[in-house]
Amino acid sequence: MRPLWTGTIGFGLVNIPVKLFSATQASELDFDMLDKKDLSNIRFKRVNEKTGKEVDYKSIVKGYKLNDNYVVLEDADFESANAVKTKVIEITDFVMEQEIDIMYFETPYYLAPEKSGVRAYALLREALVKTGKVGVATFVMRNKENLAVVKVSGEALILTKMRFAEEVRGIEELALPPKSSVKPAELKMAISLVNQLSGKFTISKYKDHYTAQLLKLIKAKAKGGKTKSSAPLKIVHSKAKDLMAQLTESLNTKRKKAS
Repeated sequence: MRPLWTGTIGFGLVNIPVKLFSATQASELDFDMLDKKDLSNIRFKRVNEKTGKEVDYKSIVKGYKLNDNYVVLEDADFESANAVKTKVIEITDFVMEQEIDIMYFETPYYLAPEKSGVRAYALLREALVKTGKVGVATFVMRNKENLAVVKVSGEALILTKMRFAEEVRGIEELALPPKSSVKPAELKMAISLVNQLSGKFTISKYKDHYTAQLLKLIKAKAKGGKTKSSAPLKIVHSKAKDLMAQLTESLNTKRKKAS
């Protein structure tokens, strides 16, 4: 794997040289955009708005519009804005992970130590394990400041990017039912259904079935086979309209095995 970012983790006066690696990969199929006439690939060009001519990538600069005029920034300018944040994942707080709403979590990355940071990396990892806490940190990557948590997964430190508070919408505009709309008897049955469907979470049993079926269809078309058009999906609810009857019917239905 190639690192996406190199720098250090800083907590207190301790600095740990690290490399940041992507921890995820896409499961969906990669489609190309083609011309329907001859199946040629569609190319996207960077075009000058005034001249209509294509612009070489090397000639493109970044600019910020200020008072109707563009201020052009170079790579050195982004780093000069805060040289520390562009090179340091600065842990400012340690908290229990359960304190953080799952709404704030975004993308996970692996952190691996440079040779000179092996002992300090292991020290931070074991300190997090012993305390059961995660580190809340900020750092800059791709010209954007990011909020993140540093936690332990197995032998590795994981950095998970987070959303800032202002990036998460509130629920004030949603029409939500009050607790008083729940009947005690229905709640008791719902809890029974939850318990019946409960089990230990194992991520490997959940599969991307749609992508697998789509690839199967693609292979069939490649061989000249015909594909059947599916009928429009109709959402069919339980025959019983009464909520209590639906819960009872659910409890009497055998649980399907995950494939």
